[in-house]
Amino acid sequence: MQTDDFLASNGTGERSRTSLELLYHISREIASTLDLPTVLQRVLLLSMRNLDAHSGSIFALDDSGSLLSSAIIHETQIVEQLPEALEMLLEQGLAGWVMRHRQAVLIPDTSQDKRWLHRPASGHDQSKSVVSVPLVAREKIIGVITLAHIQPNHFNLEHLELIQAIANQASIAVMNACLYAESQHQARVMTALAESATAITASLDPDKVLQQILEQSRQALQVEAVSLALIDSQRKYIEYKASTSEKDHNVTGIRLKLEQGIAGWVAQEGRGVVVPNAAEDPRFYAKIDQRTGFQTRAIACAPIRLQGEVIGILEAINPLKEHFDADALLVLTGIGSLAGSAIRHAQQFAALAAAHQRYRDLFADNLNSILVTNGQGLILEANREAIHLSGYDRETLTHLSIEQLHKTDSDLLGSGFKVLETGKTITYESVLHTQSGAKIPVEVRVHLILADETPTLQWVFRDISERKKLDQMRDDLLSSIYHDLRSPLSNVISSLDVLESMLSLNAENPAIQSLFKIAVRSTERIQRLTASLLDINRLEAGQPIVNLKQAHPQQLIQDALDAVSPIAHNKSQKIITEISGDLPPVMIDSNMIRRVLINLIENAVKFTPQKGLIRIGAALEDQHVQMWVEDTGPGIPQENRESIFDKYTRLHGSGGPAGFGLGLSYCRLAVEGHGGRIWIEEAAKSGARFVFTLPLKQNNDFKNQG
Repeated sequence: MQTDDFLASNGTGERSRTSLELLYHISREIASTLDLPTVLQRVLLLSMRNLDAHSGSIFALDDSGSLLSSAIIHETQIVEQLPEALEMLLEQGLAGWVMRHRQAVLIPDTSQDKRWLHRPASGHDQSKSVVSVPLVAREKIIGVITLAHIQPNHFNLEHLELIQAIANQASIAVMNACLYAESQHQARVMTALAESATAITASLDPDKVLQQILEQSRQALQVEAVSLALIDSQRKYIEYKASTSEKDHNVTGIRLKLEQGIAGWVAQEGRGVVVPNAAEDPRFYAKIDQRTGFQTRAIACAPIRLQGEVIGILEAINPLKEHFDADALLVLTGIGSLAGSAIRHAQQFAALAAAHQRYRDLFADNLNSILVTNGQGLILEANREAIHLSGYDRETLTHLSIEQLHKTDSDLLGSGFKVLETGKTITYESVLHTQSGAKIPVEVRVHLILADETPTLQWVFRDISERKKLDQMRDDLLSSIYHDLRSPLSNVISSLDVLESMLSLNAENPAIQSLFKIAVRSTERIQRLTASLLDINRLEAGQPIVNLKQAHPQQLIQDALDAVSPIAHNKSQKIITEISGDLPPVMIDSNMIRRVLINLIENAVKFTPQKGLIRIGAALEDQHVQMWVEDTGPGIPQENRESIFDKYTRLHGSGGPAGFGLGLSYCRLAVEGHGGRIWIEEAAKSGARFVFTLPLKQNNDFKNQG
């Protein structure tokens, strides 16, 4: 049925019947296929025939408005257009305007309407009459159909109504064809990727994996050559690792800067690209062709990713057909994603094999004594140094248990060494019992390892006899020095007491008063230091704390603040106290706990910057009083929060503020000696938060827990 029949119909009823017959005829014509290009051509031809159009175009769009497929017909000939020309029509032409505004358009004379894209070079730019309507399905624009006639004013509103009716009828068919095309496209891509995944993961040999990636890419894309390059560890350049090119044209070993060439651009930007004409692209690096003698016409290049990071590129060169298929970049990108994991797995496997060999070499020649046991502690292997240190021969050692050589630390290792199953490395000190009966102090480091896929335990023993002797000599020397200091220190304190009474008569001189206060604070600090050192020796020897009396936490904190606040004042620091008002008294040695608080506050002042903030608090926590000191300094790394309480361990190394590394050791011994515990948390904003607890009640048999 022609449009003349439709327009000539008399009466509304006859015209409706004619319209229904026309739409039924069109629906039957376009419903017989799901091939998208065929559907578009049929819709356009039927529309042109029924509206007596001279030429027309139809575009199918995806959800983002990008072009899926198109058909352009001039008279009765299908016209092929380059993708760039089609994109220009959608961006600048009438079809693009209709798509963006979702409106049908009737233009009686295109020479009078700016929405019409005039292209004199096309040879068909004379004035026309045009109708253009959107194809809408499920409230989405899925396409645009445009019809033109060489005579201006040919189309009228009735033509516009008819093409709208045809468009409404055709929209469902176009949408179904789009969905079918997308499903076919996805099926092709998934098939290619599935085949690639199977082939790529068939080996763990790095060279074979690279060749499989190249071969699968070549087969999937049907190209002359495929190359693969990886980014170096410093991310400065890419190096070609493999290629399917013949030996004379091979690019393997060539390096490019990240921004150099199309491959370097993809590696740097992390985006794939298809370049139909490489020679015309400013990113193309022609020197590779000059070096290899290969002629590059077209390139598809995609990034190789691993966990979101670009580690290399995969490029396909010169399709055997004239151009790359529309899904070429999608397939290449998918293979690139598969390649990332496959390459890394192969590299890790090769590195693991090399590491196993290095481990066996290092195990045999290591200067430390190393034993390997099963999960129950039965010795499986021993290196030469372990045989020498223990005095046992290899055969005897492999019939012993690790606990027959030394006492393990069950608190750290757990029952049956369960803690080691988490992958932790445990370090502790013990005594090694040799074959001759000698006892050698050792530092033991133990962790879980995999030996031939079997979980085993590796025990590393280090002889610390000399260190123990030096530690004992140092402790003896310090103890002797501080014992000798007590008498002259007492004389200094007595002299200062006398001076204080004398200075009270001359209180008008502020300089003298200031100097006197400095002297008093300094002697008090020396007195606290000597008392703490003597307490360390006493607590380490296991002596109980006997001078226990009730004390109020508020008063302890205030006494500590009185001792430290002048130092904080000199640094313009602000100290905030957060103390619960209903705290009960605790049974403690007030002098010892006061020194704990002073040590912690002094550390906070030391490591908090000028004008920084320090928080001190106390609260009731179950059957304990919990106290804390929080600074805004550099903080303490998680891995150092236990060792920082060891003797002679200093905060932030030798570059930090001066100290002996004894203050925190004393704090732990004193707190644990009272039945409490001390630990470090991360402060709310920055810095460290030292927390310790004191029990409200003491057991009758209470004694030092350190």
